[in-house]
Parts: sequence; C-alpha cells; structure tokens
Amino acid sequence: WETCWFKVELSIPPAWAGREVHFVWESDGEGMVWRDAQPVQGLTTEGEKTSYILTRSLKESEPHSLTLYVELACNGLFGAGKGSMIAPPDPDRRVTLSKAELVVFNRDVYELLVDLEILLEMAQLLGEEDQRSFQALYTANQMVNVCDVTDPSTFPAARELAAAIFSQRNGESQHTIHAVGHCHIDSAWLWPYEETIRKCARSWVTVVHLMEQNPELTFACSQLGLIPVLWQAQQFEWVRSWYPGLYARIQDFVAKGQFIPVGGTWVEMDGNLPSGESMVRQFLQGQRFFQEQFGRICSEFWLPDTFGYSAQLPQLMHGCGIRRFLTQKLSWNLVNSFPHHTFFWEGIDGSQVLTHFPPGDSYGMHARVEEMLKTVKNNKDKGRVNHSAFLFGFGDGGGGPTQKMLDRMKRMSNTDGLPRVQVSTPDQLFSVLEKESSQLCTWVGELFLELHNGTYTTQAQIKKGNRECERILHDVEVLSTLAMAQDSVFQYPASQLQQLWRLLLLNQFHDVLPGSCIQLVVEDALQYYTEIRRAGAQLQEEAVQSLCRELLQPEARSTQSTLVLNTLPWERTEVISRPGPDGTETLALVTVPSMGYALVQEPSVPPQPVAVSKQEDGSITMENGVIAVCLDTMGRLTSLRLLDSGRSSVPDGCYANQFALFDDVPLYWDAWDVMDYHLETRKPVTTLLKPLEITLAGGLRGSVRFSLQVGKSSTLTQEIILDATSPYLRFLTQVEWKEAHKFLKVEFPVQVRSTNATYEIQFGHLQRPTHWNTSWDWARFEVWAHKWLDLSEHGFGVALLNDCKYGASAHRNILSLSL
Repeated sequence: WETCWFKVELSIPPAWAGREVHFVWESDGEGMVWRDAQPVQGLTTEGEKTSYILTRSLKESEPHSLTLYVELACNGLFGAGKGSMIAPPDPDRRVTLSKAELVVFNRDVYELLVDLEILLEMAQLLGEEDQRSFQALYTANQMVNVCDVTDPSTFPAARELAAAIFSQRNGESQHTIHAVGHCHIDSAWLWPYEETIRKCARSWVTVVHLMEQNPELTFACSQLGLIPVLWQAQQFEWVRSWYPGLYARIQDFVAKGQFIPVGGTWVEMDGNLPSGESMVRQFLQGQRFFQEQFGRICSEFWLPDTFGYSAQLPQLMHGCGIRRFLTQKLSWNLVNSFPHHTFFWEGIDGSQVLTHFPPGDSYGMHARVEEMLKTVKNNKDKGRVNHSAFLFGFGDGGGGPTQKMLDRMKRMSNTDGLPRVQVSTPDQLFSVLEKESSQLCTWVGELFLELHNGTYTTQAQIKKGNRECERILHDVEVLSTLAMAQDSVFQYPASQLQQLWRLLLLNQFHDVLPGSCIQLVVEDALQYYTEIRRAGAQLQEEAVQSLCRELLQPEARSTQSTLVLNTLPWERTEVISRPGPDGTETLALVTVPSMGYALVQEPSVPPQPVAVSKQEDGSITMENGVIAVCLDTMGRLTSLRLLDSGRSSVPDGCYANQFALFDDVPLYWDAWDVMDYHLETRKPVTTLLKPLEITLAGGLRGSVRFSLQVGKSSTLTQEIILDATSPYLRFLTQVEWKEAHKFLKVEFPVQVRSTNATYEIQFGHLQRPTHWNTSWDWARFEVWAHKWLDLSEHGFGVALLNDCKYGASAHRNILSLSL
C-alpha cells in the first residue's frame, strides 16, 4: 500500500506540430498524473487508462517542455493478493513500471479500428438468419479492400462505408438502452479505507476529464464509484477533504447535470445486517449530505453490489423520499434465476418501489455489441417495458468509462439490427419506466441472494462490534434526550453523535460488516468500534450525571441504594448485579419503568426463588416457578418446560443447546460462502473438558458451567443462567476459536410444528418456510436474522435470542444459530 512519486520532465519535438500527443504510462500499480499541483488523470492498466492526453493538436504557442508528477501505488486494481485475487495481501509485493513514453496518437487509425470492431461484432453475433450480419461482414470486407494502411488518404473512404451502415435506422418499436457511466468503488475490500480515498480521486478526476471532452455526457456516481452515478456520501466527503480542487470541479458538473448523485445513503451498506435505526441513519446522513453539498436529495436508491436486500427497505425508502431502486446482485443467484428485471418491490408494510435490474446483469459493461444484444435478449420483462439500464465503466479504481466506450455507443445509437442506445440519466430511465409500469409484476418480501450466506457469520468480532455500538448509540440518544428535556442547561451532543454514527455507518459498508475484507480493514473496523464504545460510554455518563444529578448526590443516597436505568420502551423486572458495601457483587431483583430509572434501595423479593439441584446421574435441574429445565453433564437441555402450560419444549430423546461442527469448504468465495453441502458433514461436539457443575445454587439466580473441546484445538466454555421470575434461560458462551474451514453452530430442536419460522428484521419480522419443498425454499438453508428467531404454533412457541449473531436457520423443528 506504499506509494512513490515520479518526476517526469517532457520535451515535445517541434516536428510534432499539429499532431495529437499522449504521455503513455504502463504499470501493474495504480497511478495518478498531477500537473500544476492538481490531479489530472488516473492510470490503471486494468481500466484501459494508460495515457494522459497532452494536446489534441500541438500548436506553436503551447508549451513544448513541461513537468508532470506521477503518484504510483504498490497495488493493482484488486489489491495485492498473493497468488489469487482473494488471497491475503503479499507483504513482499513489488510494483513494475514497464513503459513511460511520449507518443503521437493517430486519431484517424483509432476511429477506423472502432468502426471495424463494431462491424465485425455485428457480423459475428447477429447470426446467419439476420441479413444485417451479412451487410456488416461485407462492409468490413470492402473497407479492407479500400483501405491502404500506408496511405492515410484512403481512410475517409473506408470510414464512409461504415457510416453508411451505422446511419441505417431502427424501427420505432426497437428496445431502448439507457447507457449510464458508472464506476463502482468499494469503500474497503481488498484494500484499506485509506487506499479508497486515492481510488476515488483517480477515478473521479478521470471521469471529470472525460466529461470535459464529451459535454453531452451525463454520469451517475455511486459508492461503488464508477463515476457516473455518485451515491456514496462518505466517498464525496473523503474527496472534499483530500482533493478540494477536484471536488470543486465535481460540484460544477453536478450543477450542470452531468455528474449525478444517486443512492442517497452514507455508504453502500450491507442490505441485511444493519438495524432499522442504522438504515434510517444511512439515508439521513446520505440525503442530508447531498442536500447540503449539491442542493438536491437522491430520488433513486442505488445498491448494486450488496448480498441481499431486507424486506423492510421499501418502507424505509418511502420514508426517505425515494421511490426507485436499482441493483443487479441477484443475477449472482446460485440456484434460482430471479424472474424479473423491472418490477414493483413490496415491503412488509405494503410500501412499493419501482425496481430495475439492468438486464445485462452487470454494473461494469464495456459498450460492446455482445453486451447490447444480451441486454435485450436477457430481459425478462419484454412486452411490459421497452427500456432498460446499461451501466458502463471500470470500477474499483479503474476510472469508470473510457473514450472508446463512448465512441462505440455513438456508432450504435440508432443502427438497424441493434437496440437503440442513448446516453441517459437514472431519472430519465425511471421516468419512462414509470410511464410503462401498468403491466409490471410485483415481488413481495425480501430479495434474498442465494450466495454469500457465510457473510452473516464471518468475522465474529465485527458482528459483535456492530450490534454493541448500535445499542450504545441508542442508549446515549435516549438518555441525552431525557436529560435535555429535564435540564435546560444540558447540551445535547449532536456533533459528537454524528461523528460516532458516521464511523458506525462506515463500518456497515457491504464488504466490512459482512467480513468479506482483508485483515487491514478488519483492524481498522475494530479500532472504530473501540472508539465508539469509549466515546459512547463517556457521553452516556454525562447524560446520566445531568439526568439524575440530585439522586447521585451522596446525601440523597443511602449506602445500599442503586440507580438503575432502563432505555427500552417497556417496564422491566429483572435480576441485576450491583456492587455491595464491601465491593463484592450482589444480586437484586428490581423493577424499572419504561424509558426511565429507579433508585433501588430494598430489592424486591421474588414470588418463588430459583431452585437448583444435582441428580445422581450428574444432570442438573433448575426451576423458578415460570420454567423448569434439565441439563445433562455436557450442558445439553434434555427438558425445558413452561410450567403454566405443562408443555415440554424439547422432544423426547433430543438435545437442545447441542453444539455441532461442520466442514466449511466453499467452491471459491472463502470468506463469503457456505454451501448447502456443508450440512452433510455435521458432527456433534461431544468431547467434554469440564463436566457440568453448579456455580450459583439458587435464590435470585441459579447457574451452571461446563467446557467442551471443539474440533482439534478450540475450546468452548458456557455458563447457563436462570433468574428469578424470568421466562427465559441465558447462555453466556466463550469460544477460543482456532479451527480453519470449520463452521460452528448450536441447535435447539423444539416440540413445535409450523411450516414457517419467524425472524426479526429491521423494525419488524419476516416469515420463512421451515420445509424445503421447492428450490426457492432449500436455497435458504442459511439465512439472516437480527435479535431473535421464533417457531410457534397456536398457543405455544419457542424463541432463540442473541446479542451479537446474525446467521441462523430453522429447518423442520430445529432452530439453529451460527456461531
């Protein structure tokens, strides 16, 4: 990730007067040309950007001697993986500069070659049944005959032959392709956050330069960063801070309507795992930034590359002023082909958004004839709509569109035999789709990606950090709001909270929160979580000191009183641990009102204390008057009874809290995927290190503990806790994980029959089938949930809750949590 600088002194020969002169630079590292202390051109071989145009026609008045600087990074477009793209970065990687030249560019030859390329692709791809393929072939043949490569005066006649073909127009019914420049830049993935800042600059300066040469063009800049559609506010903020000159140029092109912000969120976040409040903040921070910086909010939600889309998103989009949605990721489905490219997507409350998947199934097209034909042929909504999107350009730092892509599309704009192609904007596309939408179908519920199911579990510390920090920021805001309402002197920490929220939102980027990123990114993310925890704890303490100032005065408190706060919107009665007079922890049963606090002096007495007893066979029973449980020596639940109902939750002969280890060897995407065949490798974890023993004998709390060996060298220790009056059992689990290509889960078979299980999602819940009747059902062998999943029948059910996990499944009667 190191960069080095080259000082390049150029002297253009006077004999090149009137010629087009380029500075050519070829390297296996990403680079950027600087001129007069400003970035002017990104350089990347993979993005077909290996030259900087010094002059279109050298004039005597132009400087013939000049100095450029080239910043060269020791990484390629897709990072620095050793041996493969998704391998860890090679610490010994070297960068090679293979060419640095001053050259004359022959524009006439270039134009002739583009003509021939389009004609030959038409001849090859339109098919023998289409007369246009033969017309293209014979025209190309005539051009070869007419053209003498040693005599440039023959080029115009050859080009006129091609122009005659390209000028033969389409009929009115031809499909129209809306071409939108695009440059998807991952905010972190195979490179760290800091490298993304340079990637944005390289790409966006290249796109701005291209717009200056092609003033008719419009571009959408999305977080992915292909430069046309800009939807990631965080990347704009980076460029604004690091490259103010470039940012000012971007603002000018936004004002002209060429550089188009789309997306509306702070980053292109994961579409499944962030909480409802986090998703709202993504839109709030993104839309606010676009309004402040560009005078407009985004009307399209643009999320082409995340790993599935929550059924709650349509409602959240509506609340944020967005009625249009674009993605293409479901084209990656491993099992089922999604049945639509243009449709209405309906969320859990009935909200609908007009949704479009570019039928070319890509957000990085190169404007080839083959891609245009695929866009038409592949469209699953022929007859319903006659327009579709075509996103073109190199992403991830590749600089977005190229001049050659634009020149190809000019030739194909309205040529018989090919679809119409027009450079367009997202608004123009969606406006015409809205007019054609009367016959569109509706898809209800989540857009589940049948791939990358492992991202719900990969990098456990990132998952835990996200959930904890979401809770911390919620609590700080609740307590600060209460403090402000009560104390006019208290200053609400708005700016500090915005800074912490933006850190959390950044870590929800769709390759960070899922864990599909390199170690450097993980280290950055964990550091950001640490900062949120530290600053959040301080803000929480300040709010409590203001809110409860009088209660916290020494004279207002007896030595036995404890201030207890409840930031949830319902009254809670729970057993808490509090410091005793001698410094030891003591337990107390307390009741605290909704969104409030209580000064606890004399703890409540439970109607029935917890009873814990050990049986002759080593098993242990615990009971609190609400539920009764029996655990065997390995910590497995053999019985879990709801006493009022008389029903047992664990089927006879089955074990709940059963840990199981699976092989995890996916086809390719190691950190991303878990394949369905992993289910065939299940091995129960049965190697006992420390048998079940009682750690608290009852009263307000009963608890037991045991340890297991997991796999070859990992250990698991779990404490199981039952509190007085509690309708649930708690499992505190500590795993020392040292396995490779293994997957640990915990299973709870329950005595409940239902064809659907219920999973918590953002501000709601979703039902998914517990059977595998169809390919759509079994493709969801591993799904995501937030804080709970539930299997219920009429009058009875069992829920499995967690504080830091997302991967889950419910097949038949077994609830499973992925650890």
